Amino acid sequence: MYVQEPVYVQELEPVAGSLGLSALVAALPLVIVLVLLGGVRMKAHVAGLIGLLAAALVACLAYGMSLGQTLSSGAQGAAFGLFPIMWIVVNALWVYRMTVRTRHFDVLRRSFGRLSDDPRIQALVIAFCFGALLEALAGFGAPVAISAVMLVALGFDPVRAAVVALVANTAPVAFGAMGTPVVTLAQVTGLPLDSVASVVGRQTPLLALIVPLVLVWLVDGRRGLRETWIPALVCGVAFAVAQFAASNYVSAQLADIGAALAGAGALVAVPHARVPAAESVRTSVLTGVRSEQLDEEDPRGEVVRAYAPYALIVAIFSVAQIPAVKDWLAGATQTYDWPFLDVAGPDGEPVGGNVFTWPIVSTGGTLVLLAGVCTAAVIGVHARVAVREWLATVHELRFAILTVTSVLALAYVMNLSGQAATIGHFVAAAGAGLAFLSPVLGWFGVAVSGSDTSSNALFGALQVTAARESGLSAELLAAANSSGGVLGKMISPQNLTIACAAVGLAGREGDLLRKVLPWSLGLLLVMCLIVVGQSMAALGWMLP
Repeated sequence: MYVQEPVYVQELEPVAGSLGLSALVAALPLVIVLVLLGGVRMKAHVAGLIGLLAAALVACLAYGMSLGQTLSSGAQGAAFGLFPIMWIVVNALWVYRMTVRTRHFDVLRRSFGRLSDDPRIQALVIAFCFGALLEALAGFGAPVAISAVMLVALGFDPVRAAVVALVANTAPVAFGAMGTPVVTLAQVTGLPLDSVASVVGRQTPLLALIVPLVLVWLVDGRRGLRETWIPALVCGVAFAVAQFAASNYVSAQLADIGAALAGAGALVAVPHARVPAAESVRTSVLTGVRSEQLDEEDPRGEVVRAYAPYALIVAIFSVAQIPAVKDWLAGATQTYDWPFLDVAGPDGEPVGGNVFTWPIVSTGGTLVLLAGVCTAAVIGVHARVAVREWLATVHELRFAILTVTSVLALAYVMNLSGQAATIGHFVAAAGAGLAFLSPVLGWFGVAVSGSDTSSNALFGALQVTAARESGLSAELLAAANSSGGVLGKMISPQNLTIACAAVGLAGREGDLLRKVLPWSLGLLLVMCLIVVGQSMAALGWMLP
């Protein structure tokens, strides 16, 4: 048994009775994290831990939250970071590692290379469609690294391959890693997951209409856009429709998987995509060295096994959405009163953070684990080797695990102590301008942290509080944080470093930044205008 803490009632103006001063103090943990990441270039997990310490000090010293409740708040955030967030990522990356070990990933790469000899179509298949599938399964930099390496193997110049991979990794990010960013957003804001996913699913698909056209321009300039705009547009439309439909009517976890498969299927079906490219196109675009491994022939059975892991994930998640199965899985969900935590909002009503929900079986990570076990059997990975690969995956992600848990702990301390509410009430003074600024805040968070999940954890509750104070839709601004955030990923130091390392351009992050920054800012402006339109009658009809 433990001694129940006295009820902690959140205050909005704890510092000298001033909302402005209180907001300034409450923002210190966020400012510290952003400065350490963006200015000092400190490792993300170290910056996260220092920010967590700052948030705890502000909670105790400025807001009067007891040490026990502060520590308990942070512990709950860290627990959520481990399960279900990193539980999804670890198991998804484990599946990928097994395909690399058995060389089925090489088979898959050769299969993609044979779909078309046109480098502009190859960029769409690999960077946009397959990159989206990798984002759906793993996220956290894997799509950029893997797509860039595959493009270089096809003969792309390393710089061009890296730029294409970075820009392509936008539209799927909000639903990446089995919906991790939107799941986190729903958790920290207290909004229903279906509501948040539904609005995000009415914003990011609009990016999917534009990004394929941008990619063929990046690969081959004006000629590429003139000659391949039809397959690029068809691919974007199919991706957008599937992402919208899945996020609104099926499952946020399946949104990117369905979109990636639909985009690839539509692209392959378009006659323009199968027309052999002119030799002048190949020689002007493919200025690198083509891998000789691409010419190896693969037995049909091996090709089927190479696609099997992704087919298994789709099948298992689809079965999990059948109402009877979904209800059975949900029955295993456990709900607990979180110990040493009793928090009430400024209105005196208990907050949702007092209770912790543990979806043991129904969470995406457990379903991916099941798919991984099936994958090991199908592609011939011995149980002992599979376990060793799983442990190696955990070791590989150790710093990412520490980063995510510390950032989620920081977010929970700020949310439960009332710091996020104070900032939100202060920011609400921007009024209608909030609709334009919301995506910018998410973009800035991802640009600094490299993660849409982290940005949603840091700013999600703030966006909702500001929305409610200004009379805007809470779901709209929460979704805008995630949708704007996806456009900051291509310029985040973390992603730039991953791209450079993958294609052998270590130390040239600045060159890549100069090439992708205009696209990041241009697409961000588009997203800001979309959100402004959705906050008014012009595009308000788009919202559920």
